[in-house]
Amino acid sequence: MALTVALAGDTMLGRAVAEELRRSPTPGTVLSPEVQQALAGADLVVLNLECCLSGRGERWPDPRKPFFFRAPPSAAAVLAELGVDCVTLANNHALDYGVDALLDTGELLERAGVRAVGAGRDVAEAREFAVLEARGVRLAVVGVTDHPVDYAAAAERPGVAWADLWTGVPDWLTALVARAAQEADAVLVTPHWGPNMTSRPPPHVRAAAPQLLAAGATLVAGHSAHVFHGVADRVLYDLGDFIDDYAVDPVLRNDLGLLFLVTLDGPDRAHLAPVRLEALPLVLDFCHTRPARGEEWEWIRTRFTTACAAFGTEVGEREEWLTVDWTGEQGSDPLDRQGHA
Repeated sequence: MALTVALAGDTMLGRAVAEELRRSPTPGTVLSPEVQQALAGADLVVLNLECCLSGRGERWPDPRKPFFFRAPPSAAAVLAELGVDCVTLANNHALDYGVDALLDTGELLERAGVRAVGAGRDVAEAREFAVLEARGVRLAVVGVTDHPVDYAAAAERPGVAWADLWTGVPDWLTALVARAAQEADAVLVTPHWGPNMTSRPPPHVRAAAPQLLAAGATLVAGHSAHVFHGVADRVLYDLGDFIDDYAVDPVLRNDLGLLFLVTLDGPDRAHLAPVRLEALPLVLDFCHTRPARGEEWEWIRTRFTTACAAFGTEVGEREEWLTVDWTGEQGSDPLDRQGHA
């Protein structure tokens, strides 16, 4: 009954990446063959799409917003060729080029056979989960973001599934996760939470994670920091970045990342749980991602091992992969052990 899900963090296909995709709209433009092969090793692939896909739209009218990301329509087919099954659009770039571009994004992904969660024509659609199926297992995917409130969908306004996680997990979100757990065999909640460029999850993120698990999530996998964080019991606090053209912080090294493969298993579909995590160290070159080697691999191993140790999680190695075994007692968040929400 095992199911392996590949989880990739912020995937930004705009700006310089968009120019590369316009010249050559192929998977090899953005990912090396080795990373493509790693994705192909999973039964399902889910990532955070940190841009809209469209040839239309005007920039969101916010004078304080510094970055706007839009990929060409051909990027939808590239994602499909990479084997991406579902993306979350619940983030702070889905509406960078307005409502038209957001709606184009949904339509282009649908035509390419890629499911999308976390955004929609109204709040009901934005909050709806998707159910993916592989190996006879149904996986529900829930997308939500805690910023920005300006992008929040409303009853008659397109936008993203926004939740003020800074003040707690709202009732609508716990009810949504519970409903997803009733309709699927396992539930992945993928929140875009917390500020950029942090090396560890902030308090409100650590408080929200156990509440999402208690509501019925099988696995929580977050993103937003642009830097991977440590792993606790059934929680990947931040997946880091996957593809981009970003400037590199020399200390946080947001150009060094991880691709996560999580295996769910159990005696039957009613008792699926994460049992194993495998993480492939990555180097995010300008607009292109490849496996890490040598000193870059060592840096990622040290950083990930240290970040996981803060949650009592031990990290092992299997060839070029970093591993976590969830079949033991390790990996619970100290906040959770102390009984905090």
